[in-house]
Amino acid sequence: MSHTDNPADHWKQTIIGLPLDNPLRPLSLEREERADTHNISLSQQQFKIRLANSEGRRESASLLIKKMYNWRGYDTAGLNEDSPNRITLMADTAGVSIGTLTIGLDSPSGLLVDQLYHDEIDRLRTSGATVCEFTKLAVDQALQSKQVLAALFQLAYIYAHRIHGATDVVIEVNPRHVVFYKRMLGFEPLGETRMCPRVHAPAVLLHLSMAYAKDQIARYGGHFVDIPGVRSVYPYFLSTKDEDGISERLQRGD
Repeated sequence: MSHTDNPADHWKQTIIGLPLDNPLRPLSLEREERADTHNISLSQQQFKIRLANSEGRRESASLLIKKMYNWRGYDTAGLNEDSPNRITLMADTAGVSIGTLTIGLDSPSGLLVDQLYHDEIDRLRTSGATVCEFTKLAVDQALQSKQVLAALFQLAYIYAHRIHGATDVVIEVNPRHVVFYKRMLGFEPLGETRMCPRVHAPAVLLHLSMAYAKDQIARYGGHFVDIPGVRSVYPYFLSTKDEDGISERLQRGD
């Protein structure tokens, strides 16, 4: 896995830096999944999230996506679309990429999900929703960390909802991962299973209201441990107070 930046930029453009708790309860899209990946030492105890806004970072995020998608048998040839309406986040520890997520903002050219689910997305638009999409999610299974997934989704939530005003987010997932996204983040199915030409695999459209995410963050954010009776990843989000500070700093351009 390639290094993401030169040493001088190691922390300069960090959005957030968080401890990489060890151990965390395993995070897996499927209980039987076990990736044959490089060994990442958790003794570093720290990871950071930044924008993939340089060639090196974009390449590093792309390599992680290809690695995790190829491992699951997905075709990655159709994942190279680029657009000014997309924001890519990446998480790394010690210069090694461990997670990435791309936010797609709606525009006159539409969203990637419009290719398969145009009618469903248009119904959201006509209802008054400002729609965004989350794509290209990959978290290195060598870590299986709720903390990394939570941080990526919370930063995506901040950029999409608090900075760009999105009210609803959609995501295409493999049918066998639907239960995971429902349980961990509160997504609900919005479209039937169809074959996605970008990865040559079946996909299901899921939907999440940003209002629901906001409520869950306010209820559970900032605990960083599993809460009895709560099976979601929201306890591993930052608190609303910490989120406010990050949002204000990003909007100032600090």
